[in-house]
Amino acid sequence: MSRFDLTGKIALVTGASRGIGRAIAVALAEQGARLIVHYNQAADAAETLAATIRQHGGQAWTVAADLSAADGARALACATKAVIKEAGADGLDILVNNAGVGLRARIADVREEDFDRVLQVNLKTPFFLIQQLLPSLRDGGRIINVSSMGTRAAYPEMSVYAPAKAGLEALSLLLAAELGPRNITVNAVLPGATATDLNTRARDPEIARVIAQTIALGRVGQPDDIAGIVAFLASDAGRWVTGQNIDATGGQRL
Repeated sequence: MSRFDLTGKIALVTGASRGIGRAIAVALAEQGARLIVHYNQAADAAETLAATIRQHGGQAWTVAADLSAADGARALACATKAVIKEAGADGLDILVNNAGVGLRARIADVREEDFDRVLQVNLKTPFFLIQQLLPSLRDGGRIINVSSMGTRAAYPEMSVYAPAKAGLEALSLLLAAELGPRNITVNAVLPGATATDLNTRARDPEIARVIAQTIALGRVGQPDDIAGIVAFLASDAGRWVTGQNIDATGGQRL
């Protein structure tokens, strides 16, 4: 058996209908994981992804939850537990907190309601989702939090987004220590400029060429670049890595 094999494992990926989340879901499914595909509004995209996984012999379910809502974590945790029961499993194996919202604004231009929404989706909801799913997470499980290189490089227009993601990284570190006795690993993955629907700058050919000049490997990232790192951390091959911030930038702004 390959040390990357995830056959039979149940994985929840938040924000999995597109972009990095979709690529992560596909990568985990390719290794045999059974996927819980979370989405907010993109029902069609989520159902298409789940159908594609099933067509390739895998198992997938879709669950909807608004993670910007105060009860978003509770709603998603309840839906996840229902799927676990439906699947005939006794717990969750992999939790990937990928869903996030960005905000490009310097501190003088940030409204309080924007601040609250960014912190809710990027930090508060993952915190309470982990809290509510911990009793269902099996020993030897994996928690992988998707952060941002904005926590290690100064981007003034990330005045809210970067602090929220920094909080997620701090949470990853302390949970790694707390959950170590259960053999649960907790890590954060920090993407850099990645060409997704939400990152139009990295998808624009001219802008991407300029950004690429700041990246050691000479190009902007693709969702699959991030997904491979997450799949490694989710597998037995990543069993000895915990409490780490994994740079996933291709060497951006070294």
